[in-house]
Amino acid sequence: MSDFRRVSDNFCVSPQITESDVAEASTRGFAMVINNRPEGESADQTPGQRVEQACRASGLAYLSIPISHSGFSAPQVAAMTDALRAADGPILAYCRSGTRSTFLWALAQAKLGQDLPKIATDAARAGYDISPIKPLMDIFAAQSLD
Repeated sequence: MSDFRRVSDNFCVSPQITESDVAEASTRGFAMVINNRPEGESADQTPGQRVEQACRASGLAYLSIPISHSGFSAPQVAAMTDALRAADGPILAYCRSGTRSTFLWALAQAKLGQDLPKIATDAARAGYDISPIKPLMDIFAAQSLD
């Protein structure tokens, strides 16, 4: 059974997905899958190429924005921001636990000028605490005002 967690109306996160999860995502109306997991992070993960092939076969867009445990970069946040703007429907993003996907979404939302307390509330409702990235969110939020 899939563990898709609703963060916002158009964005859900999940721990590692498989090809059968892609089929469920398609059935549930997702338009895009974003892989935030670097290849080879663990021996039990489904390779991104297999997830991408399943997405293409199911008519879903696929994007890889790998986030390692070393943190987030401006290009990664820009890629997520672009994906949020360009998506033709709801997005499902995944990593090992869903945390990095939620963090990247939150940073992109901050960059887009969204309300920071609402971002935190939405993430918390999905079961994620974004307080560790609050200083970085503040930086991206300040840039959105420029």
